[in-house]
Amino acid sequence: MIFIGTSGWSYREWRQRFYSGSAQKHWLEFYAEHFAAVEINGSFYRLQSSDTFKRWLDQTPSTFRFALKANRYLTHRKKLLNPLPSIVIEKSHAEALGDKLAVVLWQLPGSLQKDSGLLKQFIDALQQWPKVRHSIEFRHSSWFNDQTADCLAKADIAICISDAATWPIWDRVTTNLVYIRLHGHAQTYVSCYSESELSYWAERISRWNDEGKEVHVYFDNTAECAAPFNALALQARLKSYDVNMRRTFGIFPVIGEKHAGM
Repeated sequence: MIFIGTSGWSYREWRQRFYSGSAQKHWLEFYAEHFAAVEINGSFYRLQSSDTFKRWLDQTPSTFRFALKANRYLTHRKKLLNPLPSIVIEKSHAEALGDKLAVVLWQLPGSLQKDSGLLKQFIDALQQWPKVRHSIEFRHSSWFNDQTADCLAKADIAICISDAATWPIWDRVTTNLVYIRLHGHAQTYVSCYSESELSYWAERISRWNDEGKEVHVYFDNTAECAAPFNALALQARLKSYDVNMRRTFGIFPVIGEKHAGM
């Protein structure tokens, strides 16, 4: 399966351009009419309650999926030290999403350099949360080597392929899950991806799909509303490659013409 969406959905800048002025309480339902998945971004800054997750569960179709960006307390404040208690708390809240929770993303700070012992402890603790897939976004290049990749591959954890202007990309696949975050290639969180850039990603996603991999792609260039339109344009490109691709996007909404581009 291929899941394409955005990192978060509740941005004031999107009110008129994407949500057509609709009330904010209806934004998630509107979003789910156009995309089959979303990366929950607010959970990184504040631990969400089970009640909030349950509300989002009820507001989305049965085929919709969530990727959860784990809270920064463990990754940025504790720098992965003593990971199990934080993972247990995160898991206890997120279980309210039920089967709609597909992936948990762990974003490491750019200041955190490679520490193999720390990573092993973290991966061992993640074994207490086996029912969902996990992906790690490394932002310091010291992690980018075979030792780290082999460690993740053995644990069936995906490297997050993270494209941005302000930190390096580790373009490597370690599992049958491919997790991509597109933050803005020219200007992080802001710049719109060009047609040629979207075609580049569409071709790669199509190849991964042919190899039987599950692919998640979330646009995080949210600041000026590029993200939803880039995501819609990427969907359109992928569907145009092959009429059989629609079967791959079986849980995927049909794109409306008015939302096909910026």
